[in-house]
Amino acid sequence: MGISRKPKKTLLMLLAVIMTLSIVGCAGGNNKASEGKGNDGKTANTATTEPTAAAPSADEPGWKADISPITFDWYLNFAWFPNKWGVDPTSQYITKKTGVDINFIVPAGNENEKLNTMIASGKLPDFITLGFWEDNVKKMIEGDLVLPLNKLAEEYDPYFFKVSDADKLGWYTQDDGNVYGYPNSSSSPADYKTYGDEYVSNQTFVVRKDIYEAIGSPDMRTPEGFLNALKAAKEKFPEIDGQPIIPLGLHEFTATGNDSLEGYIQNYLAIPREKDGKLYNRETDPEYIRWMKTLRQANQDGLLAKDIFIDKRPQMEEKITQGRYFAMLYQRTDFAAQLGTLHQKDPNKVYIAVDGPANTNLDAPRLNGPGISGWTVTLISKAVKDKARAIKFLSYLNSEEGNKDLFLGEKGVSYDTIDGKDQFKPEVFDLMNKDRSAFDKQYGSSFTFWMLQNTNITNQWAPKAVEPYKQLEDWTKGKAYSNSEFDQIDPLGNSPEGIIGAKVKELRGKSFPKLLMASSDAEFDKIWTEYINKQNELGIDKFFSYQQVQYEKNKKKLGME
Repeated sequence: MGISRKPKKTLLMLLAVIMTLSIVGCAGGNNKASEGKGNDGKTANTATTEPTAAAPSADEPGWKADISPITFDWYLNFAWFPNKWGVDPTSQYITKKTGVDINFIVPAGNENEKLNTMIASGKLPDFITLGFWEDNVKKMIEGDLVLPLNKLAEEYDPYFFKVSDADKLGWYTQDDGNVYGYPNSSSSPADYKTYGDEYVSNQTFVVRKDIYEAIGSPDMRTPEGFLNALKAAKEKFPEIDGQPIIPLGLHEFTATGNDSLEGYIQNYLAIPREKDGKLYNRETDPEYIRWMKTLRQANQDGLLAKDIFIDKRPQMEEKITQGRYFAMLYQRTDFAAQLGTLHQKDPNKVYIAVDGPANTNLDAPRLNGPGISGWTVTLISKAVKDKARAIKFLSYLNSEEGNKDLFLGEKGVSYDTIDGKDQFKPEVFDLMNKDRSAFDKQYGSSFTFWMLQNTNITNQWAPKAVEPYKQLEDWTKGKAYSNSEFDQIDPLGNSPEGIIGAKVKELRGKSFPKLLMASSDAEFDKIWTEYINKQNELGIDKFFSYQQVQYEKNKKKLGME
């Protein structure tokens, strides 16, 4: 689908930015403003009142006007985040440069419980970063707990508009016309025209290189080839270092499903997300059912180890490090650290990406590439201790300068100009690939702090991928697609449609193991029919109707209609 025009909200945002620039430009020349804002927000004319501070410039970074020490509390809704600000040279450099120190607040256990408690208290830390898909984004906005970034920028730092993407601001504009959060790792459909050839996906089907080659590097795109390869691997390598081989690894089974068995394999089968403008229930596609039955057959043939139904991520990471899986339908970045360990031990025993499950026509997969929603969004709390410093620091982090500082770190420490190009020093890059945890503490660059990372900016300094990561990345190039129009279409969890969605997910979580453990195709068919009928009884049509409305709104926002 082509993008023929800018979405209306984006055009309005652009007009607002132009007006802001015009006002600032008319306020005076040579960086001296003839008008300023009073504390009440009303215009104060310098001809009749006491002189006021110069109006903030839309062309100059606002943070440079005040680099006095200030500490912001920053909540990250990710219990796994291990790093602290100020330990490493990169964060120390940024604090010295901007005056801003950060106290990260990270939940020790369940993220939602921690954030819900803070929301209920009515007072949040200065900055909040969480996944764009989280219900709590809407709760904070609707609860009037966070500030509109556009209004903060208009009053304190119009430079924010210069360093922010108008399409992304348009995408995150709410019904009240305000923008409350800005994304990281975000790529708009327009970005695909500029950078798309280099975009990669996290979604990979991988095999252990030495075992795969030992069984003849078979074609695993068809159910028959897939099952035969798993069987051959188990027969030829029944044990790995004295422990049973695990022929196939999947993402963990949870109470709400399994990532590998949902959108992941559906993308490999190139199952469409919509047909004729209507969202398509991909679970009902014959290709999907065919491959779910293939996995059922794998279990019947003893090719699905019991481990995969019960292991959580820590157990899986341990077994990946041991090289016990033959094949995995798994997100490559989730096992990057383990892959690096394997490569150090023996480069021939790493995991490589190969062609995996495919549809009957053997079409290439359509994998998830970067989307406009990004990964996380960052918001500024209404209780923020200094509005001006907060939006100015956000602008800095969002700018090319901020992204360069967070990515490369301080010149002479983690990077230098080598062969005419700013790039990581060799020993720094080497440590990054060998021991990421040690790298984070010793250098803190390469987005140890990723809250506002923009890879479209930082690709100009990014080192070329090295093995064993390069092969996996390269395999996904040309197979990564934007699915932005399908982002953020789910209802809030406490809405009637959201409750239906939650019940369907719980049903899925209970049904998937039963389907794979069915003793025959006939039993699979019976469980499958019950599963679909139960979805209908729960009111899944109402859930899909809600999604359809949101999907159509998204297409308008993106100018796809």
